[in-house]
Amino acid sequence: MNQPIKLGTIPDKEYANYRYDVIFKAYKWDPQVGDHNTIAKHVVLMTSQMAVQLETWAEELSKETILMEETLAKKPSLAKELGFPKEVNKALGRLSNYDRSQNVRLMRFDFHPTTTGWAVSEVNSDVPGGLAEASVLPVIASQYFEGFTTRNHVAKALLEAFRSKTKQGGTVAFVHATSYSDDRQVMQFLGDHFDEKGYHTLYVAPDHIKWVGKRAVSTIKGQEGNLEGIIRFFPLEWLTNLPRGSNWMGYYDCETPSCNHPVAIFAQSKRLPLIWDELGVDIPAWKALLPPTRDPRTIELQNGDWILKPALGRVGEGISIKGAVSEKERRSIEKAAKKQPVNWVAQQMFHSQPLTTENGESYHLCVGVFTVDGKCAGFYGRISLNPRIDANAKDIPVLVFKEAMGNEG
Repeated sequence: MNQPIKLGTIPDKEYANYRYDVIFKAYKWDPQVGDHNTIAKHVVLMTSQMAVQLETWAEELSKETILMEETLAKKPSLAKELGFPKEVNKALGRLSNYDRSQNVRLMRFDFHPTTTGWAVSEVNSDVPGGLAEASVLPVIASQYFEGFTTRNHVAKALLEAFRSKTKQGGTVAFVHATSYSDDRQVMQFLGDHFDEKGYHTLYVAPDHIKWVGKRAVSTIKGQEGNLEGIIRFFPLEWLTNLPRGSNWMGYYDCETPSCNHPVAIFAQSKRLPLIWDELGVDIPAWKALLPPTRDPRTIELQNGDWILKPALGRVGEGISIKGAVSEKERRSIEKAAKKQPVNWVAQQMFHSQPLTTENGESYHLCVGVFTVDGKCAGFYGRISLNPRIDANAKDIPVLVFKEAMGNEG
């Protein structure tokens, strides 16, 4: 394999079976956005050298992110510039006794090939998605590409991390927005894996948990009792919308092993780079890989070199990439950022380098690299016809050339 990364194509006659397997074996229950199919007919093929490089960067970024959030947990006043709701800012004071050794830390770093090399756009720090797509999807795709294999498995990495912190056979709560099937499919994938390995799985809404002596307890009728662990797929800023009496702040100083503990909210804010210099933490990987990031009040948007992002944005929503959004949407984003700049950040735009298939189709690529407790746990690929990787992007498996490094010619 001469190219470090390229796109392969599932044979047309095999695609229908492939898509069927992705839906029913890879938990892709929502394979469309409206009328738009989100299961790509392509795969990412990369050399092992390229895979190792992305993994190395992700582990360096993970280590630096953990250091920053531990600093902020002890000095939550530094987070005033991060664009959190006032209720979240009040809860941050409960993080002072955070202990990483008692919890499981899951992150996903999003890498993009650009005209000047690889860049990272952000870390999905709080509730990163794409877990089944990074674990099962490559296994299904690998049968069509001889000489290529999968790379890690997020669910296995999470299970091993919880085994070291919880009692085997205990109950693990999978917290999510229970009315959304796209959230349930993520939790079902993990829950099935934990259940197969001897844990008791419990699918709960965030207000189905109460706190007794800072330990989590299920309040579900017929399934009341102590919880050995929590895996949360419910954004922290959404907790503030729960009914009164839910005591959602209990998540912030909970002593039950959690993934992710609310300390994850610091890095979820795209405004974190604005306070890097105040933290006193050495973060060379972040400074090398993330484009320059500024408060939107300090830059001129008219020159076209900057894009706007919501501080707590998800799934690529609200990003004003030139050529990827309509003029109407761009003006709406700029108006919102001008009105409430603390909820937005400006980032210098990188120029995504699209990959071209053998049929001449060009796609922009994002490779999400998962880490669990600082160690790489899998790749999650998405492709789009335009540079903004959002809800319309297609899920694409990432496969790695089998041969040892140096033998991929």
